[in-house]
Amino acid sequence: MRGCHLFIATSLLAALALPPASAQVGVSVGISVPGVQIGINVPAYPELQPVPAYPVYYAPGLPANYFFYDGLYWVYANDGWYSSTWYNGPWYVVEPAVVPVYVLRVPVRYYRVPPPYFRGWAVAEPPRWGTHWGPAWEARHRGWDHWDRHAAPPPAPLPVYQRQYAGDRYPKPTEQLAIREQRYSYRPRDTRARERVAVEARHAERGRRGVDTRQPQRPQAATPHPADAERSARAQQQERQAQQQERDRQQHVRQQREAQQQREAQQHKQQQQSREHQEHERQQQAEAQQQRRDEQQARQAQQQREQQMRQRKQQEPQQQERAQQAHEQQQRAQRDARDRQAQPAGTARQQQEQTYAVART
Repeated sequence: MRGCHLFIATSLLAALALPPASAQVGVSVGISVPGVQIGINVPAYPELQPVPAYPVYYAPGLPANYFFYDGLYWVYANDGWYSSTWYNGPWYVVEPAVVPVYVLRVPVRYYRVPPPYFRGWAVAEPPRWGTHWGPAWEARHRGWDHWDRHAAPPPAPLPVYQRQYAGDRYPKPTEQLAIREQRYSYRPRDTRARERVAVEARHAERGRRGVDTRQPQRPQAATPHPADAERSARAQQQERQAQQQERDRQQHVRQQREAQQQREAQQHKQQQQSREHQEHERQQQAEAQQQRRDEQQARQAQQQREQQMRQRKQQEPQQQERAQQAHEQQQRAQRDARDRQAQPAGTARQQQEQTYAVART
């Protein structure tokens, strides 16, 4: 930390030699009481865009790793995190152990000025803070990069009232707390974000007390000047209009997101119905093919039975004829057998008659 302060002080000496900053976003390093202003100079309220599916905004037009989460601005510069409740600081150092996890989960692609050690890391994934900050940090933050994306909280409303505080109208740190409490009713949900707001409030209170003890208060007018009252009313009306525009924009974003979800659900339903219809058609085709096969097999079996019947009808006369022939042959054989049995008896009588005739002669 001492080395970091030495670096900041050295950079401050170099910055004192530079010409005044222009209306564009500049890059500077310097000390700002009671906080530290590092890396950026934002002379006007920046354009912030939501990081899709995260409760975090980022500034695509700034040459800095600049985010907004849960009512505070967060900047990653000089290998460290800084927070502020106002868009151009003063910035307060945030130790790695107390940076909100949703800020750490922002993918690499949303870092507009990534440090060299980000090279080679997946742009769709958060930075590898465990690798960078070491095993001790990773041991205290196990599972920080795993969460239910559907359960992420909604993003906090942007403090658009700060648009009217630009350039010379940008409030001093001792004035910022009162303006914020008056114009911004949102209270952080994240415990660590609430702690950062409390830290900045204590710094602002100490600074205010220090100014009060050294300088007499300016006398307040009994009644405001009409021109001041008109400007104040116009500023409040512009702020209300800006807040209404911001609410309308967020409502429009929600409606677009809901419409997109409905379209995706409708597409999913149509795809499911198409798959079911295709599956039904395949089943019908399979049943029709099976029915055709069954009918074809039945026809083939019927044809085989008919063919067998025709063959039997054709063979029946031949079988009858063969049976008749066999019957006739059997009858002839029986007659021949009877004839052969009758023939020996007749021959013996003839011999006896001949013998008797010889004896008489």
